[in-house]
Amino acid sequence: MTPLALILIGIGSIAVLLLLILRLRLHPFVALLIVAVGVALLTGMPVAKLADAVQGSMGSTMGHIAIIVALGAMIGRMIDLSGGAAVVAQGLVRRVGAAHVPLALVISAFGVGIPVFFEVGVIMLMPLVYGMARQTGRPPAVFGIPMAVTMLTVHALLPPHPGAVAVAAALGVGAGHMLLLGLPLAAVVTVLTYVLTRPIMTQPFGCAPDIRAVVDEARDAAQGHGAADEPARLFMQAGQHRPVGMGEIVAVIAVPVMLMVTGTLAGELMQQGCLRSVLVFAGIPFVALGLDVMLCAWLLGLRRGLALATVSDVVAAALPGTAIIILITGAGGAFAQVLVGSGVGDALGGLLAASGLPLLVLAFVLTMILRVAQGPTTVALMTTAGILGPMIGRLHLDQTHLALVALAMGAGGMALSHVNDAGFWIVTRMCGVSVREGLRSWSIMTLIAALLVFAGVAAMWAVMPV
Repeated sequence: MTPLALILIGIGSIAVLLLLILRLRLHPFVALLIVAVGVALLTGMPVAKLADAVQGSMGSTMGHIAIIVALGAMIGRMIDLSGGAAVVAQGLVRRVGAAHVPLALVISAFGVGIPVFFEVGVIMLMPLVYGMARQTGRPPAVFGIPMAVTMLTVHALLPPHPGAVAVAAALGVGAGHMLLLGLPLAAVVTVLTYVLTRPIMTQPFGCAPDIRAVVDEARDAAQGHGAADEPARLFMQAGQHRPVGMGEIVAVIAVPVMLMVTGTLAGELMQQGCLRSVLVFAGIPFVALGLDVMLCAWLLGLRRGLALATVSDVVAAALPGTAIIILITGAGGAFAQVLVGSGVGDALGGLLAASGLPLLVLAFVLTMILRVAQGPTTVALMTTAGILGPMIGRLHLDQTHLALVALAMGAGGMALSHVNDAGFWIVTRMCGVSVREGLRSWSIMTLIAALLVFAGVAAMWAVMPV
């Protein structure tokens, strides 16, 4: 099949997917699977390969996401029912004022997002988002979407995130140069994105019934309306008799972050030995979150006199609500893999590589198109690095300009997150917004942040002699 035909099929598949979800109101999970199968058949993918592409990629995506989402939901439920989210929300409102709470969350997300993967960071901070929504009466999206955009900015630009690490390795640039240039750039872009996108966040947002139930659960139960089950009621009563402090909640949020940071540093800086192995093990994301679940269970439940069976029931009740997020995310991964396996990404890359665009523009535009076409940031970054790597190698650029090229790719890799991106579904589902609202807010804000990053990279390229 010709590259032009592949490109047209890729563009058409995204259009059909949006039509099925927005116009026909088909469930995203079903729509993603239907379009994925349709793309595979139109591009002539063998049936055996189709089964592997859909089932294998869905399994690998869910294997990465499911355990993190499940453990994060357990932590979030215990923080929320104990009153911890409300304590932090009230503290932030007192310190920065209700109007600036979203900015406080954005700053928190920047710090958490440096060592923590995007999905993990969003899920870890979501209890605070729900607490803010309950405290202020505003929709969760007002707090959650700017926070998630900050997480994505850091995820796309900075090591130790996998896309940035892969690009640095492919181009032969040191992680130190990436951090030296990327960290201040990400900080400036975070602030500018927050300021420039505030009009977007003033639009009215809805909230899905299941997310609204999570936000309102503690309030309803406290008022005796019977919205919570008995274990949840006991958990909340324990928090009322012995109120949790902000320090305790900060600790249970910070512990997995510190474990992951320590594990990363130990893996890179320490010599082989027992201590290094223990630290690296504890720094694995699902291990760090699992340890934090046990810390939450003791600190917020058992230490306040609750029976282990009650705490266990509260933790287990967090799992059903995660099923739809996990399934939609897995289906998004399957659709993305079909697009990659069918050759759509290679067709786009080859077309742009022959366009004669300047290197920096080419790196940004190619990564952005691959990101829009197939979804995951990391895949788009790795694909672009593979296509442009040989050409960049022949230019003999210094480390600073290689780092700028890598950052331009990172800018393209975060742009226009939409329905074929797992991150889109995690953010929209956990914030309780519809697909249409997600496209009008989250997708546009990721594009604005990407353009700001590229503008910053272009400015540094212009003032630094090659």
